[in-house]
Amino acid sequence: MTLWIWVLVAALACFAQKLVGYLLPSDALESPRFAYVSSGVTVGLLSALVVTQTFASGSSLEVDARLASVLVAAIALWLRAPFIVVVLLGAVTAALLRLFGLAA
Repeated sequence: MTLWIWVLVAALACFAQKLVGYLLPSDALESPRFAYVSSGVTVGLLSALVVTQTFASGSSLEVDARLASVLVAAIALWLRAPFIVVVLLGAVTAALLRLFGLAA
């Protein structure tokens, strides 16, 4: 298959998913069980994204400055720092570790 066929298949899959969302009855979407499951899926997907972006480098796993920056950001979140402070602390941590050659 060519790249354009994959793009069209992905577009059709997205359209079908959107269409199914419109066709579901509102009772199904407003149930407490649906809200509970959808909130859990959101947390799971976000966690998977963070882990993948923290440890993956190409097709291998690496421990580098990204891990330290995520840990610093997690501690800042735990201490209830504002979001911009969390982002800046993570970025500065990674930059300093790379500057001093302590991490790749």
